[in-house]
Amino acid sequence: MNQYSPMLARDADVPFTSPDWIFEVKWDGIRALSYVNDRLSIRSRTGRELKHKFPELEELENLASKVVLDGEIIVMRDGEVDFQSVLSRNQAREIREIERMARELPATYIVFDILEKDGEPLTAKPLIERKEVLKDSLEEGRHVVISDFIEEKGEVYYGAAIRKGLEGVIAKKKNSRYQSGRSNNWLKFKEVKTCDCVILGYTKGKGSREKTFGALLLGLYRDEELVYVGRVGTGFTEADLERLKPSFQPLEVKERTIKSIDLHLEVTWLKPELVCEIRYKSVTREGMLRMARFRGLKANKNPRDCGIDQIKPLEEYMSKRDFERTPEPKGGKASSTSNIFVVQEHHARRLHYDLRLEKEGVLKSWAVPKGPPENIGDRRLAIETEDHPIEYARFEGTIPKGEYGAGVVKIWDRGIYKTLGWNDEKIEFILSGRRLNGRYVLIRFKRAGEKEWLIIKAEG
Repeated sequence: MNQYSPMLARDADVPFTSPDWIFEVKWDGIRALSYVNDRLSIRSRTGRELKHKFPELEELENLASKVVLDGEIIVMRDGEVDFQSVLSRNQAREIREIERMARELPATYIVFDILEKDGEPLTAKPLIERKEVLKDSLEEGRHVVISDFIEEKGEVYYGAAIRKGLEGVIAKKKNSRYQSGRSNNWLKFKEVKTCDCVILGYTKGKGSREKTFGALLLGLYRDEELVYVGRVGTGFTEADLERLKPSFQPLEVKERTIKSIDLHLEVTWLKPELVCEIRYKSVTREGMLRMARFRGLKANKNPRDCGIDQIKPLEEYMSKRDFERTPEPKGGKASSTSNIFVVQEHHARRLHYDLRLEKEGVLKSWAVPKGPPENIGDRRLAIETEDHPIEYARFEGTIPKGEYGAGVVKIWDRGIYKTLGWNDEKIEFILSGRRLNGRYVLIRFKRAGEKEWLIIKAEG
């Protein structure tokens, strides 16, 4: 049999609909190529043998013959895909531990491609043909299944996947060949929610973590008050555990960092000085992070900048307004299927212009004191403000005296925009409005402060 390296997907901004593509669930597990011949081999992306880590997958020998398969190994826990469990299984070393975990946390191998059959490479064949060969070449078993897919309707499929709590969707071009490495013929769309949290303390570790810690307690600021938002006990590497515990010792305090919670746990409390990045799936009704996973420390982040608005996008907007007095919209009812933008002329204490870009169900907002640049090469200061509800894109009116932002608000321009790139340091987009058209760039202006950006009218 030939040896193969896996084909990888590139990140993409938004899902789409196209008759030339198919769409599959993006599983949060371990990528694995399986060589089913006289001797079974299951290998990771780096070529490491995985068969002995997941002995239940040896049933592949009875489900297929003389094939090379591509797929993802996952572990389900409480009805949901649990990435930490599959990692724990992959890290197990003792035979007894591997056997125990195979019983308690059985793996599933989801197969989505076939690269070779009966000694004949299939990588030059179109994907849609390989899918047919796969269906004829592999029987499903107790721990082995063939990945389902849907044709054309990528946006609908993505929405359904996210509502079910899955990580995202992979789009694959129907006529694409299988080629090692990253390709624009495979695209991935993920809903990855992250927030920066203050570490409040940690719980006592058990078992293999007896000498380190169990979980970190997390908090966010609501104005001047720290609010508890849950704890995180997964996502740590061995290096993380060994590095973090010593860094906690100088910050230990006897009094509770937050006195209003009662966890019935043995907690070592810390001064709220350390910040970590957390990945999570959703926020519960009680305001707790659901399925939180540690991603790393944020050494240069000020704890006071870790606001509750990260997980409740309109929290800051709502807290600043008395809706019995102001005509501004409360939000939460409108939705948008396209990227809308609006620029509002705001006659507050000082005249300025508010630029708002629709993203993730809210309007990301910046105050531009001198108005957005209209000539190529011009740059203006833009100060990041709180997220606004989608309904605000239609708002015109007078905010009464005594209210936040008191003054007259008029729509100066509005339209749609196309995202060219969006990250924490740079946002690049094309505006199509009544007044503003063309490419613009927002760049974080670090020397000026945490909320300051520059907006530039660019060529092209």
